[in-house]
Amino acid sequence: MRLHASKSFRSSSVFPLNKIFKSSLSSQSQPQKPLAPQSFIRSSAGKDEPVARLCRENRFKEAIDLLCEQNRANDAIQLLNRMDRPSAAIYSAVIQSCLKTRSLEDGRKVHQHIKRSGFVPGQFISNRLLDMYVKCDGMEDAKNLFDEMGQRDLCSWNVLVSGYARLGLLQEARKLFDEMPDKDNFTWTAMVSGYVRYDRPNEALDLCRMMSRCQNWQGNKFTVSSALAAAAAIPCLRIGKEIHGHIMRTGLDSDQVVWSSLSDMYGKCGSIEEARHIFDRMVDRDVVTWTTMIGRYFEDGRRDEGLHLFKDLIKSGTQPNEFTFAGVLNACSDVTAEQLGKQVHGYLTRIGSTPFYFAASALVHMYSKCGSMVNAERVFKGMLQPDLVSWTSLIAGYAQNGQPNEALHYFELLLNSGKVHPDHITFVGVLSACAHAGLVDKGLQYFYSIKDKHGLTYTADHYACIIDLLARCGRFEEAERIISGMPIKPDKFLWASLLGGCRIHKNVELAEKAAEALFEIEPENPATYVTMANIYATAGKWAEVAKIRKIMDDKGVVKKPGKSWIELKRKTHVFLVGDKSHPKSKQILEFLGDLSRRMKEEGFVPDTNSVLHDVEEEQKEQNLSYHSEKLAIAYGVISTAAGTPIKVFKNLRTCVDCHTAIKFISKIVERKIVVRDSARFHCFENGSCSCRDYW
Repeated sequence: MRLHASKSFRSSSVFPLNKIFKSSLSSQSQPQKPLAPQSFIRSSAGKDEPVARLCRENRFKEAIDLLCEQNRANDAIQLLNRMDRPSAAIYSAVIQSCLKTRSLEDGRKVHQHIKRSGFVPGQFISNRLLDMYVKCDGMEDAKNLFDEMGQRDLCSWNVLVSGYARLGLLQEARKLFDEMPDKDNFTWTAMVSGYVRYDRPNEALDLCRMMSRCQNWQGNKFTVSSALAAAAAIPCLRIGKEIHGHIMRTGLDSDQVVWSSLSDMYGKCGSIEEARHIFDRMVDRDVVTWTTMIGRYFEDGRRDEGLHLFKDLIKSGTQPNEFTFAGVLNACSDVTAEQLGKQVHGYLTRIGSTPFYFAASALVHMYSKCGSMVNAERVFKGMLQPDLVSWTSLIAGYAQNGQPNEALHYFELLLNSGKVHPDHITFVGVLSACAHAGLVDKGLQYFYSIKDKHGLTYTADHYACIIDLLARCGRFEEAERIISGMPIKPDKFLWASLLGGCRIHKNVELAEKAAEALFEIEPENPATYVTMANIYATAGKWAEVAKIRKIMDDKGVVKKPGKSWIELKRKTHVFLVGDKSHPKSKQILEFLGDLSRRMKEEGFVPDTNSVLHDVEEEQKEQNLSYHSEKLAIAYGVISTAAGTPIKVFKNLRTCVDCHTAIKFISKIVERKIVVRDSARFHCFENGSCSCRDYW
């Protein structure tokens, strides 16, 4: 019975080496009585030695082939050591097994066996050994073998060049590349793609220009795709169009790989219309192509077009993948488009969440960023094994929404789970929760545990959070002590946190120190100038306020305009300070005027301390009345039914006057009003805020 006919051998994933060996050497006439290796060799010796050797070799090969099929390269090498003189076919099978299992040590053993046996490898075996060394990351062995080879063909050169390029050893790859007597498309592509992969696109394009000057060069889809990737990495639309022209002239424009690369290049070069034109011309669009095009729209702020294309993807019958959903949900998080996120959530629910379980993490993140913690928690609790991203998103979401106790509760649950360990981003959420709630001692405890208990290294974000925590409650000496002991240089976020604390506690001297550091780090940032002007104004230092304003004028620094937006019936309405461009502007201003009168009757006093001192008091109050978040809230109230919650987003930090005013508004109109500014969520209800005025 021949070995390859035995189903029992092939059905076993692990079969004893001795049985394999004996079975492969058993006599066909007496299968029930296998011969031991030594007796087989003795019985084969005699007057017909060449025939016996051939039979013996065939049976060894059958055994070795089976071991190689079972990925048992080491056992195959043991049999190899018992052969007189293995053939090229046997060596090839064992080398391929070493390559398949990425076993560099076993590959070296085979190479040594070849040298000891006296077998002279031909071009094929040498190249196979070379390929094994390269793909097992044994580049030193590969180079030594390459140098020893008496004959090298184009394949030999290509294998070594591509190996160096793949590992980022571009200097070594280029040296060999330049020495090559001949090159083909594979050679050029390997070198160009290596430059692209390791962020050296200019050198990749230089090589492409050299390639185009070669006589009769046409290139293939992989070469031009690498060239397009280089143009996209710079990015350079002009060069990308030149490559596009070459593709059209050489007839490569019928390949879907090339079309996909073209669309990607145009998108990364900012020409989204060209990218869409290419996309529309593609016949067989795969999910990666769809996902990339959808992502381009979201990155460009064209949310409606991205959503429309996502709907087209659903209708096309192509199944969205993890990157599609992650891209759409992350885009919703970035622009706080909760309604769009809910639509995606609904789609996931309809198709069944099991195939897209990974989307749960993105959903938790999206709902947390949009301030919908009830939904975020519901999704989180539906996960069998929440990952660290989900835990961190939930913790940070509760921290930003002014619910520090919930944030810390979930952090303790994470620690007690034993399955997931916090990282530095998780601790940013925890420290932020403590900072927003004024939990100084608790925050310091968590801060010191980062290094002492969890073995993590402090990051700049950790230091910024702990300084924010200390500065908010006026513990400036401790803050300065931590800053002076930092092993890293304080960044802009740390100094901004310190400056914010100084504004709260009117610490002019330390504020000047923080501002000086910020002016050096980012001299064009208007926030520092505005904050310092407000600090000086509150302290009555109007001459200093004038100096700040003059510096801003001289440097051309312009205050970033406040912008607020509200989403109603799937449409986003944006308001600027004093905005009168909205179709319902007249009704909004009339409503605000009525609100202003009722607020004053309730005891509201406008906070005009931070408004320019050279403006009349009445004008100051009017300026405050037209802040963008007040306009957005007013529009939300007059456009929705009584009792409907209002959610407004703002690009800047909410001012003190607006914060106080919205508390009064929430009580008067009997609405829950959520405002997310640049730092956190404020939930106003019945005249109070979730932040308890600690912000």
